[in-house]
Amino acid sequence: MNDPILRISDLHISFHVRGGEVQAVRGVNLDVKRGESVAIVGESGSGKSVTAQSILRLIPTPPGEYKQGTIEFMGQDLLAKSEKEMEAIRGHEIGMIFQDPMTSLNPTLTVGRQISEVLIKHQKLTKSQATARAAELLTLVGIPNAADRVRQYPHQFSGGMRQRVMIAIALACNPALLIADEPTTALDVTIQAQIMKLMKELQEKTGTSIILITHDLGIVAEMCDRVVVMYAGKVVETGTKQEIFRNPQHPYTRGLLRSLPRLDHKKDEPLVPIFGTPPDMSAPPKGCAFCARCDEAMRICVDNDPVNYTISETQTARCWLHDPASKEGASA
Repeated sequence: MNDPILRISDLHISFHVRGGEVQAVRGVNLDVKRGESVAIVGESGSGKSVTAQSILRLIPTPPGEYKQGTIEFMGQDLLAKSEKEMEAIRGHEIGMIFQDPMTSLNPTLTVGRQISEVLIKHQKLTKSQATARAAELLTLVGIPNAADRVRQYPHQFSGGMRQRVMIAIALACNPALLIADEPTTALDVTIQAQIMKLMKELQEKTGTSIILITHDLGIVAEMCDRVVVMYAGKVVETGTKQEIFRNPQHPYTRGLLRSLPRLDHKKDEPLVPIFGTPPDMSAPPKGCAFCARCDEAMRICVDNDPVNYTISETQTARCWLHDPASKEGASA
């Protein structure tokens, strides 16, 4: 396949707060190829959104700090760019759909103006041209009577329609990469399905690469080519969606899948939760971060952080269970 359009290498991001240093992202490695859909999944606090926002350099510094690593986009090191250079990339080459359309749109501006701002800034269109293009984009994302609705305000749209407006803004300049951070949060399942179908259709038309951050593994199975599983600021498993769903290799991934309701389960078969809570990232454990919650933990897991093991050409797992010597280990 083609070379990655995005490559994140050994990324470390911390937040300096009154209580100390919170290590939100700890050595993330991630590649995204052109036209590919990659899902990032994991519990709240695992570092998914921080990783995504770091691509656009949206982490406020301070309190945030890019401590180590590189983010290369189409051969450019984004961490080395000035704020002015990043402004030329945001919305133009990389688009982002934020979690909550209710708060991401400006309630005092019409939706047409909010879409037009991106077009005027990056494509140098006139105001009338930008308004006409905004109406075209609203039509593209499935909003009827777009010529009239560009003059309306966000409160005149439903939640699903506002999310469509957010998608129109993100896609206005045909970005090479689209980051969708929980794009279906707070939407009912019918609207969720419509939004996912819309994103898939737009990707097929434009060839845009997509990073999808979500808790919903059903959406991942429908939408994405590859899956990245994060826990406690680290990538613990990667693989194609077939590998992750059919042959998960990390205990945390298996735990996530066991906690999902499935149509092929018996009605009286209980879901199995992952007991315990994620570690405190202001004082992360010395060994495997999942050790305290893992039924398969060994002595080595307590004091030694596992390395990343290659399972196949497309699948990796950060777990001592894949070490050849693991059979000699005893339970922790």
